[in-house]
Amino acid sequence: MRNLSKPSQKIIQWIIITGAVMILIGAIFYRSWEAVPFALSVAVMSLVNVFKIQMLDRAVNKITDMDDPDIGKNYVKFQYLVRYFGTVIILLGIGLLYMYTPIPIATVWGAIAGLFTMQIAVIIIRFMKFEEDSPPGTFSQENPPLESSEPGTEEQENPPQDGSNEESLAETQGEESFE
Repeated sequence: MRNLSKPSQKIIQWIIITGAVMILIGAIFYRSWEAVPFALSVAVMSLVNVFKIQMLDRAVNKITDMDDPDIGKNYVKFQYLVRYFGTVIILLGIGLLYMYTPIPIATVWGAIAGLFTMQIAVIIIRFMKFEEDSPPGTFSQENPPLESSEPGTEEQENPPQDGSNEESLAETQGEESFE
């Protein structure tokens, strides 16, 4: 995970953790050798998600260095299509392996579970407040809230609807109240 941004590194860590948890759940659910194709499918799709995060991070870094916004937009669209169709091709490959091999070495359910490791990792990171240099899974109550506002701005942004603020508003603008 060299040369990746910290959010990308955290997402990749949580993709790996989520994939391992899904493999464990699959092993508990199957309780036989049928868990091996499921685990292989989850592992492959988790690695695909790690690769997609690396591609996305490189694309963001490259776009920020570009001068022409049109070239940047085209590059983003191309990268999106590569990531999207790459995922579809790998899913189709896993489906074909499942259907046409005498001993299934991959399962569609495992591929679908592995596909969701990135989404689950992003949700975990989004809703838990993590310390900057802590290992995955530890969080601190001391982190500031995500949405912070300056004191006293609520009154200016949301004036009372009953008209009680009209006098103070008129005085500050240099006008007299009509009451």
